[in-house]
Amino acid sequence: MEATDRFAKAEARAVTTAADALIGALRDDIDRLSAAEPEVRADAEDSVHQMRVATRRLRSVLRSYGSLLAKKPAAAMNAELKWLAGLLGEARDAEVRADRFAALLAEHGERADPAALDAVTARLVNAERDRYRAAHDEVLAALDGERYRALREELLRWRTDPPLRHSRAEALATDVFEQVLRRDLDRVAALVRAEPSVDPHERVELLHDIRKSAKRLRYSCEAAEQVIGADAADRGSRAKKLQTVLGDHRDAVESHEAIVRRAAEAAAAGEDASLYDILAAAEDAAAGRELSRYPATAAAVAG
Repeated sequence: MEATDRFAKAEARAVTTAADALIGALRDDIDRLSAAEPEVRADAEDSVHQMRVATRRLRSVLRSYGSLLAKKPAAAMNAELKWLAGLLGEARDAEVRADRFAALLAEHGERADPAALDAVTARLVNAERDRYRAAHDEVLAALDGERYRALREELLRWRTDPPLRHSRAEALATDVFEQVLRRDLDRVAALVRAEPSVDPHERVELLHDIRKSAKRLRYSCEAAEQVIGADAADRGSRAKKLQTVLGDHRDAVESHEAIVRRAAEAAAAGEDASLYDILAAAEDAAAGRELSRYPATAAAVAG
């Protein structure tokens, strides 16, 4: 019975058109975005992150599978999603920094002078939480605005009737989706090959580009799972691990840079900056640990 089910699913995938498969992938991501909106309005935990991820997934699918869509409406949709992702990103980045700084202080601040700890907490944690609240207010204003309402209405239309290029979209989904995955994988592999020879000053940005390419591969694989099956799921899982390692590395690097800037501000204000040095060293070590995991995860994707 199990073998019969697998055969039936494989047979169904073999005759699915690229249009049907893309509509299914878009529908799932549009539903994720729609489900996150009321949570963001209520400021529920992790809601901004979930809505931002859904928005990024949609943009990634539009880029990877763009050959199936009419160019002008796809470009217009991408621009609106980019606008929304930018708003959500301001809030999410502040939220991440506040949580990260709070965790660092919980680990490394217990021996600090209470007055110095309070001052560092104010500059790091409290300031980022204030930024989050301001950014979240901007998100709420946008969600109540005409631009977002127009985007939401357009997404509802795309959920069942996206602007397809029918000459391309009527091809077999397996043929089109496999081609997309090969192209996205080749992009990651090319960047990974270039990384060892890059100038050290440019390495952080190249690693960021590798992360973004791995994320795009992950999302294109996840969109293709119903079409290609286990191979797409496995490749997407490996891409996700690479994305996570480089994302954690990037977070540590950016946190280190922010702490150094705040330390300079504190010193200029006559405050004790010694605790900042401890936190900066901890983030430098964290970046190094994540970077040590990069070669194996990159090889698993691109090797």
